[in-house]
Amino acid sequence: MSNTYQIHVFGKSACPKCHTLNGRLDDLLQEDAWAGFEKVYHDLETENGLVEFCEAECLNPQRVPGFYISRANPVTGEHQPMANPAPGAADAPGGSSALYTWVGLQTDYTAVGRGVITPRMIEAVLQQAKEV
Repeated sequence: MSNTYQIHVFGKSACPKCHTLNGRLDDLLQEDAWAGFEKVYHDLETENGLVEFCEAECLNPQRVPGFYISRANPVTGEHQPMANPAPGAADAPGGSSALYTWVGLQTDYTAVGRGVITPRMIEAVLQQAKEV
């Protein structure tokens, strides 16, 4: 059976910010604190990646890269996206990069977000997933 949590990452191969996000996730997932998480990468330059992106119905295509977290049903093992417990909350983990519908992040390219998803933001969202 897969891990309890899956981090569904959406990005493109030639995107430097996508490489940075993937690297930061790979580094974090080496830590014992995140042993129950695994990364699932969806390449938006492939048909399968685009289908997954559309079915997620939560990320803005202009705010890629991004990710949402799913959790395994303890009975069936099937993964389902985790609902954001406080949609639109001003103090959400990840700030203005937080997804509205699901637990996750997308890149905020405004002057506030500067197009950066930091390791601290990622950790806050992973911790949120553990607490929901």
